[in-house]
Amino acid sequence: MKHKKIIFFLLASFLMTLPAVAAEEESEEGKISLKEILFGHVQDSYQWHVTDINEHPVVINLPMIFYSQNSGFHVMCSSQFEHEPNADLLREGPDGFYIKGAEDEKGEIVEMVNGKLEPVCLDISITKQVMVLFIDAILLLICILVPARWCKKHKVDDPAPRGFTGMMHMFVMSVYNDLIKSTLGEKADKYAPYLLTCFFFIFFANLMGVMPFPPGGGNITGNIAVTAALALMTFLITNCTGNSHYWKEIFWPDVPTWLKCPVPLMPVIELFGVFIKPIVLMVRLFANMLAGHAIAISLSCMIFIMFALGGWMGNLLGGIITPVSVAMSIFMMFLELLVCYIQAMVFTLLSAIYINMSHATHE
Repeated sequence: MKHKKIIFFLLASFLMTLPAVAAEEESEEGKISLKEILFGHVQDSYQWHVTDINEHPVVINLPMIFYSQNSGFHVMCSSQFEHEPNADLLREGPDGFYIKGAEDEKGEIVEMVNGKLEPVCLDISITKQVMVLFIDAILLLICILVPARWCKKHKVDDPAPRGFTGMMHMFVMSVYNDLIKSTLGEKADKYAPYLLTCFFFIFFANLMGVMPFPPGGGNITGNIAVTAALALMTFLITNCTGNSHYWKEIFWPDVPTWLKCPVPLMPVIELFGVFIKPIVLMVRLFANMLAGHAIAISLSCMIFIMFALGGWMGNLLGGIITPVSVAMSIFMMFLELLVCYIQAMVFTLLSAIYINMSHATHE
């Protein structure tokens, strides 16, 4: 009965948001552009679009900080720029600055100089995904520092904590024992802080990407720059802490000499593997999270695409596809929650495996 109530609540919430989505995403010609909808929901932007009320957008305006070689540093608010772009897809702002693209796109900040548009040199604006990144970091600190404070005030033989602290203790120990300890063995304590940080940061970021309203809505793990930074950290830790046997196996592996000299076939392959591992980490997390959002949005858009056909055929197909699309969207929502955990677990496990491989001993 409890599960039925949860499903009914999710279904009702989804159906209540359909009119707003339809009004927001229909083009001037009354047609649905799946490409515009998809990229409008997964890419970054200078403002946080919440919903539309009576055809008026409800947005959270964010600070814009950038440097122009012609006029120096500027600090503005996204509300100072026009919400709708002009015929040239430029959103006009103060002091001759413009944003390229629509209101739900990050675009590019350009400046009008002598009748020509020139991009700014440095853009460090607090965009939607950056704001979600900050919120994710704050949640991570709360979830770690609160249990750590309890541990500092209690002894080992005290009764186990309850509530939020107890849940986090259970979660941390599960990840530590099942993923980190079982992979790294006695080296687990040295690398556990980094690996636990990776797991919870990715897990919270994935959950906030699934959440369709603030403080969620920013798919930061669907941004390849974020996954590249995480993979780079694993790459640096793996190769900077690797022992001499690890590097020997790369440049002079235990294979027949003719595979190493005069043609260094195996060393080249092993060296490629050093750089392929972080690329795998980066692309795996990015592609899985982006694909999940793309599928969920595509299923929802099928309703409006069918009704946009018009006539009795469009109404018939729309009526048939609506319950199917809603059911599949709810299924994808639950599946995305599972994927949030799985992708955080896979990234942490692969990072632990790569670190353990860099400390291999000679057999």
